[in-house]
Amino acid sequence: MAFRSPPEAPTVATGPAVSAAESHLSYRSNWLRAAVLGANDGIVSTSSLVLGVAGSGASGSAIVTAGIAGLVGGALSMAAGEYVSVSSQRDTELADVRLEEHELRTDPEGELAELQAIYEDRGLPAELAGQVAEALTARDALTAHLRDELGLEEERRARPVQAAGSSAAAFASGAIVPLLAAGLVPDGARTPVIVVVTLVALAALGAIGARLGGARRRPATVRVLGWGAAAMAVTYLIGAAVGTAI
Repeated sequence: MAFRSPPEAPTVATGPAVSAAESHLSYRSNWLRAAVLGANDGIVSTSSLVLGVAGSGASGSAIVTAGIAGLVGGALSMAAGEYVSVSSQRDTELADVRLEEHELRTDPEGELAELQAIYEDRGLPAELAGQVAEALTARDALTAHLRDELGLEEERRARPVQAAGSSAAAFASGAIVPLLAAGLVPDGARTPVIVVVTLVALAALGAIGARLGGARRRPATVRVLGWGAAAMAVTYLIGAAVGTAI
């Protein structure tokens, strides 16, 4: 866990100054994960659902109804699951905050020494580490310990409501793509159009996710396309088999 000193704390010159315009992408990890996961689930699950129903030989109205039910149910399920999961993470974070508050009240000297030891372990000389620890403790001891001892930075703290809302919105935005294709295309062309539209949407999602996360586009796109195509194929074949049997 890298230590990042605030502007007023003493620093050790290790190379050229970092440009103020430099930006990193790791701060996007939480919302990017939820958004990409939600949109991918919306596209794949809804397209697979409508293709499975279409493979069974159901009518167009039944296919669209199944798609709408999948969109609504999936969005609510994503929201509920994300809220519960992130709330558990938030509870753990709050417990750590309360523990640090208690330790700072009951043993401030020990906590100061602990903070100094952290900076020494990261390469600062003992004297400089003590100066940094004292400066950060005087400014905001709790924030310093949460960040540098526990890795809890404010911009990366768990936010259950935000996570639930973004996951539901992302799922719905992805699910609407195959749903529109299922509802607007005539019976004869419905299945191939859903497949093509879904693959195009998945390719775009993979490229956008890679772009936002600073990753390579081709592996991300191929990964999303491969799993999406497999899910649609399996669901369609199962739907066709069930429709034939029934």
